Amino acid sequence: MTNAQVPAPTQPLLRVTALRKQFGPAKILEGIDLSVAPGDRIAILGASGSGKSTLLRCLNFMEKPSSGRVELGGSVVGTERTLRDGSVRTDYSERELTRVRQRVGMVFQQFNLFPHMTALGNVMEGLLTVKGLPRDQATTQAQAQLARVGLADKADEYPARLSGGQKQRVAIARALAMEPELLLFDEPTSALDPELVGEVLRVIRTLAEEGRTLLLVTHEVGFAYHFASRVLFIADGVIHEQGTPDEVLKHPRQARTQAFLARHNEFSF
Repeated sequence: MTNAQVPAPTQPLLRVTALRKQFGPAKILEGIDLSVAPGDRIAILGASGSGKSTLLRCLNFMEKPSSGRVELGGSVVGTERTLRDGSVRTDYSERELTRVRQRVGMVFQQFNLFPHMTALGNVMEGLLTVKGLPRDQATTQAQAQLARVGLADKADEYPARLSGGQKQRVAIARALAMEPELLLFDEPTSALDPELVGEVLRVIRTLAEEGRTLLLVTHEVGFAYHFASRVLFIADGVIHEQGTPDEVLKHPRQARTQAFLARHNEFSF
């Protein structure tokens, strides 16, 4: 017999347990359990209002969860306190959430660029104000990220002079500049004209090929099939079905998933 050790399983980069979010009486997320390993490429599908975008915003803490636990790199985000009734309350400090947002980047549907800053200025902003880099170092890093998304020649352009696809690529460069461990995309092509969708999806595919950990909310079902290592279908604030792209998109088991895909039968794979 040998004494060779069995490699320990990889610790999840992100673990979500019983995550709930409500706005007043409206319950948006009803209990999400999710584990994300390094290198996972997860596509999240679902009808409008199902809770997809809210889930991403809770993972980036643009919205604070109403209850549940989020662990990043094995550490619980926030400070948990058990109340007299036995329930658990989590308090979050802005300093901690700023650190989390550096590790969990987000690309929004509507770009969210500063209109008074050039493309280079938008990418540099977080490096200057959050990371505190010297201006020359921030400039060099921002230029490198713009080149990475094919926009080296647009560094001095303002958002008003950029196409929708170019704006979204600037937003991706801005997120990448912070060197996040996990990158969230919230329907990054839904605000684009059809002829501009491909340029953004090509950048996302390149990031996937680099082995990055990505969560993508999308209505591009065909792209999800080719991009994802795992597909989640969310309905009524819960994960209704999940599995490989073949399992969920070609052979869905749940009636809700089947009905959703029947309305998106223009894709092929």
